[in-house]
Amino acid sequence: MTPCFDDLVVTQWGARFRGVNLPCSVGRGGIGKKRGEGDGVTPIGVFHLTGIRQRCDRLVFDAPHVQQTVIRLADIWSDDPKDPHYNHGVYGPNYPFSHEKQYRADPLYDAFGILDFNWPDATPGAGSAIFMHIWRKSRHPTEGCIAFDRRDLIWIFEEWQPRSRVIVR
Repeated sequence: MTPCFDDLVVTQWGARFRGVNLPCSVGRGGIGKKRGEGDGVTPIGVFHLTGIRQRCDRLVFDAPHVQQTVIRLADIWSDDPKDPHYNHGVYGPNYPFSHEKQYRADPLYDAFGILDFNWPDATPGAGSAIFMHIWRKSRHPTEGCIAFDRRDLIWIFEEWQPRSRVIVR
């Protein structure tokens, strides 16, 4: 597959978007074929950015070509294969299944993009919550997501085009 100018191409060495090379972090298990939930692998493939979630109390930006949603206090993402809402966002105070909070004290999810890996028709246990989010520090591994410096991530979201894709190889 030949990437287009508007595609975000991610490799173990970094990313390229609209002619700009960007440092990024990938999963602690590297880039490869997903083996299952919690393997730390950033999956190889071609994905679409299905939406952006953001903390409007911490940052505001305009991504004209991607749906943006404000993160609420009890917003979570289910990572429990036994949950009927596995690999989906849920509003869940006191949620009984394993999940990841989106409204966090740290800045990782101040803004994040949701990729369509194992979504919307999720296969339980195949892997969940593959996001594009803000990194902890330069090149620090993720749990399988793709992470960027805050400014770079916002720039990607602002420049995202309807034809753009995320190509991980």
